Parts: sequence; C-alpha cells; structure tokens
Amino acid sequence: MTLNVVEIPTNVVRHLDLYRQDWDDFVAAQASNGVATNPVNELRNVGWREFERVGFPIHRRGNELWKYTDLRGIDRAEFRSGSPSKTFDRNELAAKIPLPSEWQNLVFVDGRLDRSHSDSVGQQAGVRFDSVSGFADLGKLAQCADNAFVSLNSAFLDDGIFVDVDTGVSASKPIHLVFVTTGLDDGHRAVYPRVAASIGPGAEAMLIETHVSMSDAAHLSAPVIEISLAEDASLKHYRAQLDNENSYHFATTRVKQSSGSNYQSSSFSVGCSIGRNDVFTHLAGEHAVSTLHGVYLTTNRQHQDNEISTTHSAPHCTSDQYYKGILSGRSRAVFSGKITVERGAQKTDASQKDLNLLLSHGAEVDTKPSLEIYADDVKCGHGATAGYVDEDTLFYLQSRGVDYDTAQAMLIRGFAAEIISEFGDDTLREFLENQLDELMPALQIASDTIGTA
Repeated sequence: MTLNVVEIPTNVVRHLDLYRQDWDDFVAAQASNGVATNPVNELRNVGWREFERVGFPIHRRGNELWKYTDLRGIDRAEFRSGSPSKTFDRNELAAKIPLPSEWQNLVFVDGRLDRSHSDSVGQQAGVRFDSVSGFADLGKLAQCADNAFVSLNSAFLDDGIFVDVDTGVSASKPIHLVFVTTGLDDGHRAVYPRVAASIGPGAEAMLIETHVSMSDAAHLSAPVIEISLAEDASLKHYRAQLDNENSYHFATTRVKQSSGSNYQSSSFSVGCSIGRNDVFTHLAGEHAVSTLHGVYLTTNRQHQDNEISTTHSAPHCTSDQYYKGILSGRSRAVFSGKITVERGAQKTDASQKDLNLLLSHGAEVDTKPSLEIYADDVKCGHGATAGYVDEDTLFYLQSRGVDYDTAQAMLIRGFAAEIISEFGDDTLREFLENQLDELMPALQIASDTIGTA
C-alpha cells in the first residue's frame, strides 16, 4: 500500500506538557479500569511516541502535505481532553441534525459512545458492533508515521466502535454515527473519535457520519476511520462536517479494497475555522471501484483542506475523484488530489477533477491534482478550474423574471446540487439542501463577484 509520506521536521509543540499530562491521566485511568493490557495499548504508546517526535506540522516549507494550510494557531491554543462537562438531551440534538427511526443512530459524545442517546445495538441481523480492538487491521490502515493527528487519535484511543457486516448481508438500516463535541468550562476541548468497519464478502451497507458541535466553544476534533472491504463488498459512506466556526477538524479516512469491491464516498463540509478531510483508498484487488466526491463551502476567513489520494495496485480498477468548492469572503480552500498507478495495474481507469466557484475577490483556492503512473495500458485524466459567475448568466435569469438575490442563490445552489444529489438517502439529502439554504445569506453577503465577471 502506497501512502503520501514525506519527512517532516521534528517540531516542538508549544503545549506539549498539557498533552503529556492528559495522556498520563488517560493511561492511568485505563490502568485503574483494568484495561492496561488491552490489545490497543501498544498502539496508544506508538501514537504518543510519534506525536512527541513529529509534533504538529506547522513548518510548511518542505512539507508538501501541509504547504497551503497554516496550523500555527492550533499549536498556540490549549486543547484538553477529558470527560464531558456539558449535557444535552436528544431533542436538542435532533434540532441540529436528523435522527430518523429508519436509521440506526449511534451517538458519540466527545469521542465516547453514549448509549443514553443512541439506538440499541443488535437491531440488524448480520451487523455487529464491538470495540475497535476487534478490528484485525487496527492501526495498519491509518498509520501513525509522520501524521500528528492519527498519532494523537491513537494515543488517546478509548472505546471507539467496530462495525462488522457479515458475509452476504445487506444491512437493513443506514448506520448513522453521530460525533457530538461539547465545550469545556475551563478551556478548549480535544476529541479523538475512532471507528473501524469491516464489510464482509458480498455484503452491502450504508454508513452516515455526522460531526456537530453542541456549543460555540473552540475545539479540536481528530477522527480516524479505518475501513476494510472484502471481495465484492459494497459501502456507501456519506460524511457531513458541521462543526462550529471556532472549531478545528482533521479527519482521516483509510480504505482497503479487495477484488470487486465498491466504495462510494460523498462529503459535505462547512463551518470550521480550519477543516481537513484526508481520504486514502487502496485498490488492492482487481475490478475494485473507488468513488470519492465532495462539496465544501467556506466564508469569512474559514479554511477547508482536502487531501484525497488513491493507489491502484491491481489491474482493471476504476477510481473517480470529483470535488466542488464554493468560497466567499476571505476564505481559502485546498484540494490536493493524487492518483498513483503502480506497476502491473494495467487497464486502470482513473479520473480526477476539482471545480471551484469564487464568490469574492478575497477568496482563494489552491488546487493541485496529480498523477503518478507506472503502468502503460491505462486511462487517466485530471483537471482543476476556479472561476466566477458571469454577468450574462445572472442577466439571463433576471430577464426571466427572477429577482437579483434569488438568481444569485439559484446559481450557487445549482453548482452544489450535483454533489448533494449523490447522497443516497432522501432524509440526509434534504437536510444537506437545507444546510446550504441556511448558509446562503452568509455566502451572498460576503460575495462581491457575482455578476461582475
């Protein structure tokens, strides 16, 4: 399996003593609970040692993975882990996100499964929920090496959850994993959710992942998800990043696909001060298919980073990366896409595209699609664009009786609709459409380019 690994200079973390104290307290708590010899204990130790070694990637020179994202603000802030200090009821949560009875809703509060807010497990035949320690590839797909956020997540690995779908089973309900972050009374919250999923041979499932804040307090969230798809398995993975504007969100998703498997990912990202969606799929078996799509919306001074990569190790595989961004104000976005075709991966069909709609002159996107091809019988293509809404398009709508503000909103909504329409659940899709509508006034107020190009 090939990952984008670079040598990162050792950094001195400004508040390393606070992270070390939290880690010491966490390890002591695990020991007092009788789980010091838990199978994941060594992974915790590896994670902490690696974080101490590499620190946060604040040095962007020579560090291609973080070239366009400035993390010095995270290094200056004091983020602490610990037990939830703020409570809420399910009605408060349901006012923020959908929790339909047609889904199996599992709610994690500050990284830990909260059974009082969750639906009971065991509702679906052939779908098992367990501790992440039961996942055979734990820590092998999402490796700590040179990755500060995977290292932190591994160091503070608590219960997490392992979703195991048996051979040939078609999960009867979408599995909805809700990650709620509360605030701290005396500081900034840090949470490290961990998820593992194994989709058995010929099995099918839908996984919905939602991240939401229950307060306006600043927090750091570093979720890690490892997914293994067996032969002919299929997984639809939908992700909604909805954290508050004071948050820092760094998500890592690692997927290993066997022969004939199909992984479909669609993401919707809004809200964060700095957000990053780091996705890597490894097509390890013939005829595997990977579809990575997403839409991201930024305004004010928000920053959204997408690190999307796919490695083709086997012949006759197909991959598609397609992302869209809508930027206004003085916000920034990054799309760094990479497709690697290894020797022997003949008959590969790979495409990559990033399209961006800039609503203001102060908005900026750095986009870097790339291909590395070591096979000679392949079909690969990539491209990226960034542009404004032109005056003629706006005038056309107005000439049909549409008022100016509505015409603006129609053009923005139409640009995002292509990706949102791919979310394969009606309730989820309608919710995301409403999220876009709620964000529309902020996008329009910060816009100064619509109808000027």
